[in-house]
Amino acid sequence: MPEINKIKSKIFIKGTILTKTGLHIGGSSIGLSIGGADSIVVRNPINNKPYIPGSSLRGKMRSLLERVRGNEESNPEGGFSINKKSGEVLAGTRGDTDLGKLFGTASASDSEQTENKSLTRLIVRDALLTDDSFKILKDAPNTDMPLTEVKTEVSIDRITSAANPRQVERVPEGSEFEFELILTLLENDDMDKFLNIIHEAMTLVHDDYLGGHGSRGYGKIQFRVNNVIERTANYYKQDEDEKHLNDCILINSFKAS
Repeated sequence: MPEINKIKSKIFIKGTILTKTGLHIGGSSIGLSIGGADSIVVRNPINNKPYIPGSSLRGKMRSLLERVRGNEESNPEGGFSINKKSGEVLAGTRGDTDLGKLFGTASASDSEQTENKSLTRLIVRDALLTDDSFKILKDAPNTDMPLTEVKTEVSIDRITSAANPRQVERVPEGSEFEFELILTLLENDDMDKFLNIIHEAMTLVHDDYLGGHGSRGYGKIQFRVNNVIERTANYYKQDEDEKHLNDCILINSFKAS
């Protein structure tokens, strides 16, 4: 059965994500007009602003942590799992590991796995374009599509040498998005341990890329942490004020400039 310990506190990690190179996180191509980009970015359907889905950021953090740790069968901190029948490499399934506790484990039909499940402790909100970046992009004279650029790339047929151009929509370098991570701590949880894992994940994303086409220069980003706030169970009972964790490792490592 999953853990059912009481909630001790919630830690709110807030800041911005700065794009250091063009960012592409793909959206739906339904309804594309003739002459548009071949590969578009995900946008809010109401205001047409590009955003970073929480699932994309969370998935990148988890996959990099798992790749650093390797097979979870030999690592109590967690890692990736391997399907013994197909050999497919999957997200970790052990709820008793550090990563299993932080990210949770999916429900499984395999009866051998249902005994070792964990609820997620980490919520990753969608990161929304800041108002300042929206104003800059809205008034930028050289954007190709609303708030974005279009980068034309060419693949070369190795036999015929024929050029096959494609157009990829990107959020331009210098754009900022507001992000929020929420860490739920249960009774007996070690706050510093989980914050250190989140710090490790953010550092790995720094040194890797976010979104698609990273090997071709896309998706270099920089985190800037503005606030780390703790709200205990008593805060929600209106018996205690929230606490600013100004000496947190995330504040010290990802200071907002």
